[in-house]
Order: sequence, then C-alpha cells, then structure tokens
Amino acid sequence: MNARQGPRPGGRSARVQASVQAAVRGLLAEMDRSEITVPLIATAAGVTPSTIYRRWGTLGELFADVAVERLRPDSDPIDTGNGWTDLEAWAEQYADEMSSAPGRELIRDVLAAADTNCAQRCCSFSREQIAIIAERAAVRGETFPDLEAVLDGVVSPIVYRILFGEAPSRERIRDLVGRTMAVAGSHRGERR
Repeated sequence: MNARQGPRPGGRSARVQASVQAAVRGLLAEMDRSEITVPLIATAAGVTPSTIYRRWGTLGELFADVAVERLRPDSDPIDTGNGWTDLEAWAEQYADEMSSAPGRELIRDVLAAADTNCAQRCCSFSREQIAIIAERAAVRGETFPDLEAVLDGVVSPIVYRILFGEAPSRERIRDLVGRTMAVAGSHRGERR
C-alpha cells in the first residue's frame, strides 16, 4: 500500500510559502495594503492566484500568516542575570514592539484571521520566550511564576491596553511584573 506523504519540510510547499510571504512583505513596503490583491501577490511571488487561494483561502488569512511570521522572535530574551529583571526587560521590549504602528497592524491582522491557529502560534512565541526566562531563573535557584501567571498578569494587560487604549508606560509594565513576581514569591535581587 502506498500511503500519501505530507509535504516535505523545506520542499516545494515551503518554498512557495516563503516566496509568497516575501512577496507580501515587499508589496507592503512599497504600497498601501488596500491596493494589494491576490493576483498582484501571485505575480510578485511567481505563482498562480489559485495557489494562494488553495493555501490561504483569503487575502486576510494570507496577511495573518505573514503577520505571524513577522511576530516570531529572532533571538532569546536578554539575560540580565535575574529572572525578575529578565522579565521586565522582555515585557518592555514586547510592549514597545507590539505598540508600534507596524506591531499594531500585525496584531490586527492576526486577530482578523478566521483561523485561530494564527493567534495560538503568536501566543506560543510568548510562551517560549517566557519559558526561557523561567528556565534561567530555575538554574539560578530563583522562584519564578508559572507561564500562565505571566501570560495573565503581564502579557494580557499589555496587549489589552495596546488594543483598546494607549500602550502601557514602563512604570506600568514594571508594576505588572512586580505584582506577578510577588504572587510567585520571587525576590527582586540586585539590578544590574
């Protein structure tokens, strides 16, 4: 029996996806998003419009997929030598990036997607970054809150304020981190 194999990692499907995403990023840099169409993207990517519709379904889903890839962190969180200050530094950077005009646009694209997998992938990026900070804290013998506590106590209020008001100030972010760390019984330690 010859079972059908899924797409090979790095195979044609991955190359098409990378080409289409690069075309979208290039077009977004050159023109207003309201002028971008699937046929325009297809031409820039060297694929047919049907390839895009088959893979993404709609222009909105394609924008969401591109947004998710742009939201993927390109490095580990900064290591300050202390879990508390690591979390503060990460949360401040996160808030700065997400509250920028491009960051807000990316968040809107992800939230507009019918496919909830896009939002879940973005959440997984935050989870991975927080897990790195937590692992470092554990190696140093520090008490650190669990991932859900950090998501609920730090990340969620930041995203809420970005979406429905003004970005939180550095003082507000430090307050959110302080409350979350205090609940976990963490100690601030020396700031470097």
